[in-house]
Amino acid sequence: MSKTQQINTRPEHPILSLLGVLIGGFVGMFSETSLNIALPSIMKAFGIETGTAQWLVTGYMLVIAIVLPLSSLLTKHFSTRGLVRFGLLDFIVGSAISALATNFPVLLAGRMIQGIATGIILPLMFSTAMRIFPPNKLGAALGMAALVIMFAPAIGPTISGIILGALSWRFIFASFIIFLLIGWFIMEKNLTNVFEVTKPKVDWLAIALSTISFGLIVFGISFLSKNLAIALIALVIGIIFLVVYIRQQLHAKTPTLDFSVLKTPEFLTGSVLVMINFGITLSAMYLLPMYLQNGLGVAVALTGVVMLPGGVINAIVSFGAGRAYDKIGAKLMSRLGFLISIIGSAMFLFSNSNSSLGYIIAAHIVLMIGVPLAMSPSQTYGLNSLDAYQSADGSAIINTFQQVIGAVATGIATILLSTGQSNYFANGGHSAKLAFTNGAHYGFMFTLILAAFGFILAFRVHNKGKETVKAEASEKATSPDKEAATDMN
Repeated sequence: MSKTQQINTRPEHPILSLLGVLIGGFVGMFSETSLNIALPSIMKAFGIETGTAQWLVTGYMLVIAIVLPLSSLLTKHFSTRGLVRFGLLDFIVGSAISALATNFPVLLAGRMIQGIATGIILPLMFSTAMRIFPPNKLGAALGMAALVIMFAPAIGPTISGIILGALSWRFIFASFIIFLLIGWFIMEKNLTNVFEVTKPKVDWLAIALSTISFGLIVFGISFLSKNLAIALIALVIGIIFLVVYIRQQLHAKTPTLDFSVLKTPEFLTGSVLVMINFGITLSAMYLLPMYLQNGLGVAVALTGVVMLPGGVINAIVSFGAGRAYDKIGAKLMSRLGFLISIIGSAMFLFSNSNSSLGYIIAAHIVLMIGVPLAMSPSQTYGLNSLDAYQSADGSAIINTFQQVIGAVATGIATILLSTGQSNYFANGGHSAKLAFTNGAHYGFMFTLILAAFGFILAFRVHNKGKETVKAEASEKATSPDKEAATDMN
């Protein structure tokens, strides 16, 4: 541990201490969906095709997937404040490069720089929250982090649609910088260092295996709709490297990422539920803006307005779900959340090109109630089952596979959208609007299947007795100190 670093896991104002990190995480997740609606404008500006423009989304997720598994190691080598400061500055630089880009390669480079920042900040959001909030308020704390994860991608198309209607796509990146500067100011005044800098030996083989495996998996997924042969080769090699990486880490004395946390049943169940939820969110947020514009003929600026009510509801439910977890636990909330998501997905499935905007808004609101209602309790349920010193590893694992599942869900939604359109024309159809509607239905069927699977899996979630939870919480609160004492001896 660094002699000059002061550790404070119980700051006087934990919400203020976490706020700067939350803002950084919000921008990272917001940017994940905000560009979907801007891709046509960017394609026109640089004279590029859809497949090329899509790399602004794919490349961003690729870098995130590579950096995320290293986040736990980074917390052991650098101070909390230093990591967050670097992440925010890195995102500001990347956003400025993208906003001022005069050609597509420069724009993409800026985008990938932003991915580095998001890969650092996202897991820090959850692991820091687990360190600085008392056990009886952990649900509310992780609820705020879940709000960022769910609300930001849900509101992304709304805000970017409004910006595009009034200005240009460059101002989307400029908006990132404004939020990030606010987050930096708050962080400098309030964030404390919450992780011990022990500087364990760096396992370069593990870093190489992690980079290759997650990089190839996300790359392969992104190519499923473009070149199936390349996609399958990348996926197979990536999965092989991932298996080797996990086995190597399970036998390492000081693992870069402690996969043994997956042996905790509650953590494994909670993690899978979170990934399913994120898959529902990203696939729906990918499909809905395009469905509104190409299937229902809604203008770009109005598309953002139509999606606003659902985004607001998402924020309210995300925040409330975290607080509710502290009172009633995850069992009822996770099941109810996925059940409502099933209803919302079904409503989209039964919509058509003649559906009113009121119906679409209602379907979006229902989905945006269900997803966050299950998200925060599932995340808290999983992370709360771990010892405090495992929180960084648990958070890194959830966020890493969350991004991979997000890429998988978006890739599958893209394939289904294209398949539905092709089938419509193959059956003698001639309307582009009806073709897109048919493709969107294929995609929404996928979100319905995900929600149904989540609902079934949620029956593995069980609330523990209050006394057991209190005892475990007390033990977890002292675990880091015990670990530190052991290390120093």
